[in-house]
Amino acid sequence: MGGVNNAFRDSVLFTTAESVINWSRQSALWPETFGIACCAIEMISAGCARYDLDRFGVVFRPSPRQSDVMIIAGTVTRKFAPVVRRLYDQMPEPRWVIAMGTCAISGGVYNTYAVVQGAETFVPVDVHVPGCPPRPEALMHGFLLLQEKIKKSRALAGTPLDRIAAS
Repeated sequence: MGGVNNAFRDSVLFTTAESVINWSRQSALWPETFGIACCAIEMISAGCARYDLDRFGVVFRPSPRQSDVMIIAGTVTRKFAPVVRRLYDQMPEPRWVIAMGTCAISGGVYNTYAVVQGAETFVPVDVHVPGCPPRPEALMHGFLLLQEKIKKSRALAGTPLDRIAAS
């Protein structure tokens, strides 16, 4: 009987469904191609050959219905905030938001009545990438932080499988 146990030791993997789901989610992040201001130029360069976000599983998508990450890269005005919220609502669950740049995080140098003082006032932000504008390496670090956050999350929370696992 000992030979049978040793035969399966190297070919069988024991894990939870939640860790497999989190692994697949963190390995295939699809941000929406959505840039508002000067930070968008750095976001675009992060997706090009020199920095190559594809190697982290980050592939830009043209539609909010195909993406699960929104990068708010730049200044958001009060008139434009409902549009950003509508795009966020069109994204399928689970979805995450990265606030890229000082303007997206806190309004930046534009402390006026027309500029929203931080993206967290209208969408939940998961990762902040500071800078004016932040370098592509900073956005790459933001994606790595988001992947760690996804890895530690409870993927099955609130689902029927969660109730089965709890019993």
